[in-house]
Amino acid sequence: MYLWLAVPIFGASSALTRKITEIGAMNFVGGHNPISLCNVLFVGNLCALLVLVAIHRSQWNPTILNRISRREWVSLVVVAILAGALAPGLIFQALAWTPVTNVVLLGRLEPPLTLALSIWLLRERVDKWEFLGAIIAFMGVVLTIVLQPARANMMPIMGLSMGWGELLTVLGALALAIATIVGKQRLARVPLGIYNTMRTGLGTIVFFCVALSLYGRYHFTDVLSPFLWQWMLLYGAIIVVVGQSFWTAGLRASSVATASIVGSFTPIFGILAAYLILGEVPTRAQYIGGSVILLGVFLSQVGIKKRANSRQRVGAVDLEQSIESKMGFKGI
Repeated sequence: MYLWLAVPIFGASSALTRKITEIGAMNFVGGHNPISLCNVLFVGNLCALLVLVAIHRSQWNPTILNRISRREWVSLVVVAILAGALAPGLIFQALAWTPVTNVVLLGRLEPPLTLALSIWLLRERVDKWEFLGAIIAFMGVVLTIVLQPARANMMPIMGLSMGWGELLTVLGALALAIATIVGKQRLARVPLGIYNTMRTGLGTIVFFCVALSLYGRYHFTDVLSPFLWQWMLLYGAIIVVVGQSFWTAGLRASSVATASIVGSFTPIFGILAAYLILGEVPTRAQYIGGSVILLGVFLSQVGIKKRANSRQRVGAVDLEQSIESKMGFKGI
């Protein structure tokens, strides 16, 4: 129940972000939109950071921090830059240049990229259904790009014609995939609270510095606007606090396979939110590409479920053997 409550919230986040910026555009303060995408990302991250610090402050003590090696600190910095600054910045900018539905669908490129990098760099073995699902989902992303109607500012890239919004979404998915691999390979021992807080905090600082260097010191003029903060506190409360709390509670009470299956419905809720909140009607390209992506997601979940069941059977056998060795006889 908690997982199913969290997924619609996460799915609606992109549409809500666009809607909030549109509200800001209708309520200029000093000739500026106080709810620009950069302000939303910066202030939203600050709200998230406050929540993370409040929840995980007990993990930030010298005893735990001294256990983290220099290599792990460097990896934390890399993940924070990629997943906390670069990827969100690219995706937020993409929301300004392309329909939300495109961002939602092209964002599904992240799981196939993560799987490919896992096989290549981590030498992980995957179920054939997971591999087939990843290939089909990738094909769905390509179809979404290829079948897009011609728009201004589209450009040819590797034989595909795509706009800047689509390109930034793909680059954001790639950054998230790389960050996931670095996290899996080098940060397994780092407590989750330190990992999330470091990623959000350092990512916010890096994003702020990059935005200042690119857009100038007046870019965040309205960052202290009460109008901005009242909306961001609402946004942070719904997306960060309620959504993350539901998701964490659901993870603790269910298996990883179940969470993965429920999470795979996020793009469906994202498309519905774009229609209900923004009035975006899916195009032919989005219908076709999205259907293929969902087919790939379904096949991948079949593989994940099979692998989880296999692990449960192995775990049950190991537990039975352990009990038998301690008790000294075979159970009937």
